[in-house]
Amino acid sequence: MKKKLAIIGAGIAGLTLANLIKKNSDHDFMLYEKQESLSLDEGYGIQLSTNCIKILNNIGFEKIDKGKIFCPKGVEFYNIKNKKICDLDLTQFNKEKIKYTTLQRSTLIEFLKDDIYTQHIRFGKRIKEVSELKGKILVKFDDNTNDLVDIVVGADGIFSNTRTFFEKKKNVPKFKKAVAVRTILKSKSELNINEENISIMMGVDCHIVIYPINKNKELNVVCVIRDNKYDPDNIKFLLEKVLQQNTNLTKVFDGDLRSWPLYSTPKILPSSNSKVFYIGDAFNGFLPTLAQGAGQSIESANELFNLLNVEKKDIQNIYFQERLKRAKIVRKRANLNFFVFHFSSSIMQLVRNIFMKFFVKRKSFVNSYLGTVYKN
Repeated sequence: MKKKLAIIGAGIAGLTLANLIKKNSDHDFMLYEKQESLSLDEGYGIQLSTNCIKILNNIGFEKIDKGKIFCPKGVEFYNIKNKKICDLDLTQFNKEKIKYTTLQRSTLIEFLKDDIYTQHIRFGKRIKEVSELKGKILVKFDDNTNDLVDIVVGADGIFSNTRTFFEKKKNVPKFKKAVAVRTILKSKSELNINEENISIMMGVDCHIVIYPINKNKELNVVCVIRDNKYDPDNIKFLLEKVLQQNTNLTKVFDGDLRSWPLYSTPKILPSSNSKVFYIGDAFNGFLPTLAQGAGQSIESANELFNLLNVEKKDIQNIYFQERLKRAKIVRKRANLNFFVFHFSSSIMQLVRNIFMKFFVKRKSFVNSYLGTVYKN
């Protein structure tokens, strides 16, 4: 049955769902974004594992300019002193047109917006009021416009405003006492690493991830540092915790720095309205330590899209149970990585490194730990 949807939020989740609907169904939809435009500046890097590349290929991602993306073959683990511990082969999860991919977020947004920008996105839209009318949902915006729809999809991030209009139970994101600092290197890092792979350097209360984001081999650098508070004016001081452990990293953080506090959603709660769905971070916010933020946004959009195209009752419950199962797997692994990457005890670091050397070469472990995520 043909449905009309209001998708709230034009990030990766909302844009993916919009593309799937436009290219693979006859549903009506409109994408509402509170900002006045899409953010297409240089942006930070993202990693897309094979679970979401397979989905994106259904909307033409295999035709993207190959110069704007990169396909690293592995992950290399180092201690903070730049001594290599072990490496993980990512190609074991790849297929001919489905490969682990890194790129700038703005590159993905640019791709996702192309076919829907003019007709299907409305900017400067903030929800003012919602109500039910004749079995549908009436969404009123603060510019005095409205839309009467069959389904509302909240795709507006971890601090979802959509949830505040439909949910009585609060699920306030929790600050994880950690801060991420990001920069992009346009030249050699001057570190002894393979700049065509993903490098993870683990230190005391911190870790650094470095990876190429295009064929120009520009490098995205993200440093996650444990700290009890977030002060955007104090980032240089916070980075001293890292630089004291390896002074060779000083040049890495000489450029333009961006920072943000890390949050995750404490509980995974279902929608209380059968006509309202949440995708991406609006469903559940993860720590970035499994590099699945963008991937799970794409996955959740695809799961909802598939359910909208079948005539089943109670798709709300079906969607929630399936998404809950996936979210728990990703959250558990992301939280474990967050714990393991930041050991302060030298003994614990030594034990961790020994175990990592052993497990990354065991296919059964790798398939259990990562394969269940990547091979969806």
